[in-house]
Amino acid sequence: MRIPSQALAATLVAASATLAAPAAAEYPEKNVTFVVPFAAGSATDQLARALGQSLTAQTKQTVVVDNRPGASGFIAAQAAARAPADGYTVLITTNTTHAANEHLYKKLPYDPVKDFLPVTLLGKGGQIMVVNPALPAKSVTEFVELARKEPGKRTFGSGSSSSRIAGELFQQMADVKLVHVPYKSNPMAVTDLLGGQIDMMITDAATGLPQVRSGKLRALGVSSSKRSPLAPDVPTIDEAGVKGYEMGYWFGAYVPAGTPAEVVKRLNGVLVHAVGSPEARSFYESTGTEPVSGTPDELARFQAAEAQKWGKIIKAAGIEAE
Repeated sequence: MRIPSQALAATLVAASATLAAPAAAEYPEKNVTFVVPFAAGSATDQLARALGQSLTAQTKQTVVVDNRPGASGFIAAQAAARAPADGYTVLITTNTTHAANEHLYKKLPYDPVKDFLPVTLLGKGGQIMVVNPALPAKSVTEFVELARKEPGKRTFGSGSSSSRIAGELFQQMADVKLVHVPYKSNPMAVTDLLGGQIDMMITDAATGLPQVRSGKLRALGVSSSKRSPLAPDVPTIDEAGVKGYEMGYWFGAYVPAGTPAEVVKRLNGVLVHAVGSPEARSFYESTGTEPVSGTPDELARFQAAEAQKWGKIIKAAGIEAE
């Protein structure tokens, strides 16, 4: 008996829906990989590991953190975009890959919108301006004076777009000329800052604050509009003399485009719970990061607004796309 094409199509759709539903309901049934664009020890890495612990506690499935630093997040973002769209590869990333890079590079090997589906925002935070203690500058004002006396001699390092743009914005607003030294990740830049190979960097608190507390680096200011509860004695860069200065960062979770909606919904629920979990609390408290989560649509709207904002900052700073 010949089945009419319309009836056959309806049967196939119903069958596929029946097959997909249990898969989404049972997700995850195996290990989940968190791809991170930065090196072990970075703030993003620390967050991914904390969230992974919570996901494992909730689902009894192991989370593998796959660090792929370098190329301003290109390597990790491209790898995640090309992974199977089944929810088992999750990009734990920042504004670097999904708001700034599109304005910093003429050609990206991935599309931050078309190649991914947003899952949830994971947090927001500020950065800290640090220098080597051997540098004769004990405040932002003194650093500015030093840089103006020796234009083009003093250096700043960065291992993420957040760090780089914070430094570029500082140059613009403080009216100083510094030499930018790029790194694969912020911890690598901190290593050279400790060794005196560079003079300054503006980095995430998770990477910079431990070195400040140990006395190995000197904190001059924080990039947020308010002082950090982790370092209440450190003024904001605005307070310290560069009026109007403010530059933060954010974390988000994404999966490859084409991932089933029900899997995205399930993963969203797991990660939203993870943001508020005991496993993640220590990360947020120790880094001064604000725990923030929400729906995929909320992250999509937030990302669009952030991309526009970062584009304006980059253009105002006079940064030419590479």
